[in-house]
Amino acid sequence: MTSDAAADCLFCKIVAGQVPADVVASSERVIAFRDISPKAPVHVLVVPKQHHGDVAVLAAADPALLAEVVALADEVATEHSDGQYRLIFNSGPRAGQSVFHVHAHVLSGARLGWTPA
Repeated sequence: MTSDAAADCLFCKIVAGQVPADVVASSERVIAFRDISPKAPVHVLVVPKQHHGDVAVLAAADPALLAEVVALADEVATEHSDGQYRLIFNSGPRAGQSVFHVHAHVLSGARLGWTPA
């Protein structure tokens, strides 16, 4: 990743405090904030503060950081819902990834159906 990619990254700007977000949780290396276009009563994005393009890149570079993303997602679902949730990572534009900084979607707060496409 080039520094230009991080400079243009919406989530890097949120992490840096340059773009506002409704932050619901954070740790030293991970931040969680509400999605601006929610698809469920609870729809939170959980993002590592360090830029990685997608979940496979993160897993290869820093598996412990991926575990921290998952742990914070679980904390968010427990605090903001009943602890039952869907955790989604989109990898690539055809899979629905629109911001190319790895992020997990925490969806909960209702009985969720299944619509893969």
